[in-house]
Amino acid sequence: MSSKPVKTAALYIIAALFIAISLYFVVRKDSYIIFAMPLVLCVMMLFVFSFEKVLLLIALATPLSINVGLAPGMTLSMPSELLLSCSLVLFIAKLIYERKYDIKLARHPLSVVIYIMFIWMIFTTVTSELPVVSIKYTLSRLWFVVPSYFMCAILFKSPKNINRFVWLYTAGLVIVVSYTIFNHARNGFSGDAAHWVMTPFYNDHTAYGAALAIYIILTAAYLFVPNIKKSTKIIVFAVFGLLVGAIVLSFCRASWISLIASAMVLVCVLLKIKFKYLATVGIILVGLFFTFQQQIFDVLERNDQDASGNLVENIQSITNISTDASNLERINRWNSAIRLFKERPVFGWGPGTYQFVYAPFQESRNKTIISTNSGDGGNAHSEYIGALADMGLVGSLIVVSLVITMVYTGLTTYKRAKNKESKVIVLAATLALIGYFVHGILNNFLDTDKLAVPVWSCMAIIASIDTYHADKENYYETIED
Repeated sequence: MSSKPVKTAALYIIAALFIAISLYFVVRKDSYIIFAMPLVLCVMMLFVFSFEKVLLLIALATPLSINVGLAPGMTLSMPSELLLSCSLVLFIAKLIYERKYDIKLARHPLSVVIYIMFIWMIFTTVTSELPVVSIKYTLSRLWFVVPSYFMCAILFKSPKNINRFVWLYTAGLVIVVSYTIFNHARNGFSGDAAHWVMTPFYNDHTAYGAALAIYIILTAAYLFVPNIKKSTKIIVFAVFGLLVGAIVLSFCRASWISLIASAMVLVCVLLKIKFKYLATVGIILVGLFFTFQQQIFDVLERNDQDASGNLVENIQSITNISTDASNLERINRWNSAIRLFKERPVFGWGPGTYQFVYAPFQESRNKTIISTNSGDGGNAHSEYIGALADMGLVGSLIVVSLVITMVYTGLTTYKRAKNKESKVIVLAATLALIGYFVHGILNNFLDTDKLAVPVWSCMAIIASIDTYHADKENYYETIED
């Protein structure tokens, strides 16, 4: 990033700060925090001397991070969000200092949609009902997207870094899964316990299930990557089996739906059905839903199977909108979001404001036993409808455009790739994202590091393979800067 004299000066400054802080805590505070300082110093060294390792550290740290309250109304997932925010600052400094970024990635279709997303977010922050909330939300989206997409896309110029990033996140997730299963066993693997046994690493089973669904697809892909040792494939298969077991025990119905959707798209790809036909079928299905939505709801209301610890009953409860509190509350949130949209259809209420403004827009007939008016019950439970309330029609269309661009780029890159490694990995990243954005119909987690890092890094994988690797006969061919 910088010249040798600058790095040397930075080393001396960091060393001096380390000595000064150490003396302060030992002499004045009699605090044991000093024992953590060597680790902090090592991370600071990585920022200066080996920045790509910071991104790999983020992959490992994200699933293991824990929410920490820093001030009233301000909570960060530590250490991942600290690393991400510092990476954003360093990236901006690097752009100002070097005044360059890879032009191919800068002009990539996914990058262009992301620019439009941020432009509209900034615009709707100005018109926001709660500007401070929207500013915080937009800043957090920046430190999620810039490191996980723009910086990782450069990191992934080396295919080995794609493998490292995926498997470091998976390693962190395996630790969380092991902790969760152990905790779950202590509570008799009950359905109720499945909602909280992954805390403090994940807030609930839905975010946990969404992460598992993404990495089930990514790990499965490595069973088909050529030139992998048999012993390595055995490890990959074991990890894949562990994640599959974990998602069953999570009792997260939306994640199962996302995996089914990804599997259906995979079948279509293997049958070589063209993207335009897939898109046409999707549009027809959406049109049929809105045309016959009343009849569909009438049928769904006849299902009174609630969620339970029984796997079959839990699957049956997915379509229960008559007695299942979770499903009913989701519909309540969606109805509230649509009323918010009708009130402000153009600019919305501002990025990140939904949970603070939706309470008055609930109707008593839609409320459930888990409804709340305090703004602490989460968001709109949909990436698309949430954006509709927060940023108006344009905001929701931007999310849809991002998904369409991602799917189209991923599938066309898979089709034209000249080496099998590119084909397998770009298809896996695309299927993982399809699964997430199907899950995103029912939940939204892009405002959390746990899902933002996997989602945006998968987009970086697609953009990087599309730009650098798909046209190479040898996947591991060196890319010249």
